[in-house]
Amino acid sequence: MAINFKVNVNTFLKDPVSTDLGKKILSAGIRLIDEHGLEDFNFKKLSQEIGSTESSVYRYFENKHYLFIYLVNWYWEWTSMRISLATINIDDPKVKIQKVIKTVIESTMANVDVPFIDEEILHRIVAREGSKAYHHKLVDKENQYGFFLAYKALCKKISNVFLEFNPEYKYPKSLASTLIEVCNNNIYFSKHLPRLTDVEFSKDSDVKHEHLFEMLESLIINSLTKKSKNNINHPKVKLS
Repeated sequence: MAINFKVNVNTFLKDPVSTDLGKKILSAGIRLIDEHGLEDFNFKKLSQEIGSTESSVYRYFENKHYLFIYLVNWYWEWTSMRISLATINIDDPKVKIQKVIKTVIESTMANVDVPFIDEEILHRIVAREGSKAYHHKLVDKENQYGFFLAYKALCKKISNVFLEFNPEYKYPKSLASTLIEVCNNNIYFSKHLPRLTDVEFSKDSDVKHEHLFEMLESLIINSLTKKSKNNINHPKVKLS
């Protein structure tokens, strides 16, 4: 399957997919971030891994944060494309929602055309550390660079599916981002902080995904079908 999307050009100095070295940087970067964690990952370790120099890595990315942003953007674009493929020619909105949930959950989809991106490992990184892409001090500045346009587009695509199911639902974008965050958090919690989730960790990914799918489907469908209480007079509660 051909990849037709482009990652935001502001995330890199030189397009890494344009050269063999750049592809090595992406491939090794994913492995090392997964192995060491983002905090302990650095370009010295990366350059040693690929048998090159730190200066050569800096020709592609300004720093490790920008490399991380690039990889997370790649994941968002990839997930968005997978959702488009999974929902094509499907008319039933509920079935579409089920396809969206399944796509967000799945850790990988084999793709021989992008051998330098290991989607399974990248998904693991996003589930564990993806929020670090925007939970930081410089988020507003990076937002001006368009670093999060891919995530916004992904949430917009999902929210449109929700609106097909219930055109009157008031919070489709909030529910879309909630779906992604809850999914990733529960994947992480099930393995590391099991008391924070009802999804049990299992080495059998099919079992784990089945439990997570049931929980997310219940969350989404119940939210979309809950009757509005706008016409019921309740006392107003002041927020402190």
